[in-house]
Amino acid sequence: MTSTRSGFRRKTLTLLSIASVTPTLLVGGAGTATAAPIRCDKSTSGKRPFYHGPSASLTYDSNRLFKSSFRIPGLASYIPQGTATWSNWDGEDDLILITSYDKPGRKAIISGVDAKTGQHVGYAEIAYSHVGGIAVFEKQGWAFVSGTRNGTIRKYSLTKLKDAIKTFGTLAQDGKDQIVYASSFLTSHGPSDTLWAGSFEPGKRGNMHSYNVRNDGDLGYRPGSWQVPKKTQGLVVTKDVFIYSTSHGRNNRSNIYVVRRGKGSSRLDTARLDCFRAPSMAEGLTVYGKDVYVAYESGARYYSAAKDKPINIIEDLHKARLSSLEKLAP
Repeated sequence: MTSTRSGFRRKTLTLLSIASVTPTLLVGGAGTATAAPIRCDKSTSGKRPFYHGPSASLTYDSNRLFKSSFRIPGLASYIPQGTATWSNWDGEDDLILITSYDKPGRKAIISGVDAKTGQHVGYAEIAYSHVGGIAVFEKQGWAFVSGTRNGTIRKYSLTKLKDAIKTFGTLAQDGKDQIVYASSFLTSHGPSDTLWAGSFEPGKRGNMHSYNVRNDGDLGYRPGSWQVPKKTQGLVVTKDVFIYSTSHGRNNRSNIYVVRRGKGSSRLDTARLDCFRAPSMAEGLTVYGKDVYVAYESGARYYSAAKDKPINIIEDLHKARLSSLEKLAP
């Protein structure tokens, strides 16, 4: 992920203010002040894990909390980023969607992986961006993807996305980019109409905000702000927890945070949470059925074939039981 420039942050806030969003709501509440580091489990057994490279942590590896799942498509040419789930996409089957971009900056894709078999069923080519996040809203008929600049979101018709995936076709966005506080990562909350979007900050804690998704795909700001860990790349929201994946740099391990929702959860220093180290270069998170899936960008050939290889090279999605992760948060 690329960090947000302060100049663009000011411009984004101005545009939000014009759209009748109260600026104080955006910068209040969670805040971005420097805070004490959160302790994350980084102890390892010294044993070889089920994935390439050294063990990330006992929590990640113990009792196979996480395990290998489906191979991520397009790794020879593309770098995976965001993930989402789309149920009954063709009237029968379910998909895990993965957004990826090519390093030359020419194009990006939304790949569809059958959620039950792991078969790569196709992809839609979209205009280039870092595509750090994707969120699907089946009832309203829209998919949202991070735009070219942080703080912009594109929307795509699910009907058109389905046709493009089936034919490996090109897909154009519907309407103009929408302006939000930040769009480094995106997710939807189950069957509801809430889009969550937040900022990747390499050196300090960021923020995320939520938006109402209307039937026409337009977004309406919901008051409130939640603090997120440094280097947040992916997010899952359930009725009980926030789950964050964080990473920055091929030579550094990632972290996964499980934060209990409720009183105090808008600030990490007052939240009830658990944190543990994960393999390097973690990206998007999504939920399908009873499992949480995490994608890693380290398996992309751009990184895995480089002289300076990632600590862990992971070419498939990893998954863990959602209930097991939820139990970690006190």
